[in-house]
Amino acid sequence: MTLIMAIFGLGAFRTGLAGQTAASAKTAAGGRPAGSVPRTSDGRPDLQGVWSFATLTPLERPADLAGKAVLTDEEAKTYEQQVLARNNADRRDGPVEADVARAYNNFWYDRGVHLAALDGKRRTSLIADPADGKIPALTPEAQRKANERASLRREHAFDDPEARSLGERCLGFNAGPPMLPGPYNNYVKLLQSKDALVIANEMIHDARMIPLDGRPHLPSAVRVWLGDSRGRWEGDALVIDTTNFTDRSNFRGADENLHLTERFTRVDAKALLYQFTVDDPSAFTRPWTAVIPLDRVDEEIYEYACHEGNYGLAGILRGARSKKP
Repeated sequence: MTLIMAIFGLGAFRTGLAGQTAASAKTAAGGRPAGSVPRTSDGRPDLQGVWSFATLTPLERPADLAGKAVLTDEEAKTYEQQVLARNNADRRDGPVEADVARAYNNFWYDRGVHLAALDGKRRTSLIADPADGKIPALTPEAQRKANERASLRREHAFDDPEARSLGERCLGFNAGPPMLPGPYNNYVKLLQSKDALVIANEMIHDARMIPLDGRPHLPSAVRVWLGDSRGRWEGDALVIDTTNFTDRSNFRGADENLHLTERFTRVDAKALLYQFTVDDPSAFTRPWTAVIPLDRVDEEIYEYACHEGNYGLAGILRGARSKKP
């Protein structure tokens, strides 16, 4: 999506899946026959360009599709129509409060129109492992921390800017790492050299510069909002290891011990496969992996202005204070 909004305003993952992903690279994300993979002057797959990861497939499998990892073409068409109708922000089938809660007209959203396809099969969850398509349970300690955070949000949500979410503060969103589809701004631009990869995400106008020169990670005492990323080639797949997250990054309940592994595999001239594995033994009872197909688009990414120079966050805090006796 190239019309940009700011928040609240305009502006082997183990051998089995690794083999499955390698096989998926033989066909394009939408099930197209794979063609020759473009390469750079040094012989590596050329990952550069603007890619879209918009999809109607949710991260986790919905309860009404439990036990059903893929849909037939007919089932997928029906399900896609149902999701598009349910997400239509222009509908007027509720009270005024429901209309206001939808916030934007449907014009501004860009969730995609199809379920994600791998090997021509429409998937019901981006999570491919575990097989149930669900994020594994939190460990008891991680659940305790999650409960504490929830309590703080209820009781001290408007105490200061730091009490607000990372999304509201424009410090972290579904831009990654790892990247996840959202309601809009589902483009990413990749720029590549022999020694580095830049992942420039449309959401929050964020850019990650990832060294490919073999340098070690930062010392463990150094913590970064987006983690410390290092890339390497494994055959034709670019693998990115990210560690050194902060204790407030909290991706889906992860903590500062998160070890994130991302994998980019060029399928053909128009398709790219993105896979990530979340490994955090102190937060989750087991690792989990998601796979997202990306399609090449002939468009550019424009600036996403997130709170810079506007009054969004100050207005949120001021509005909360105005309600106090």
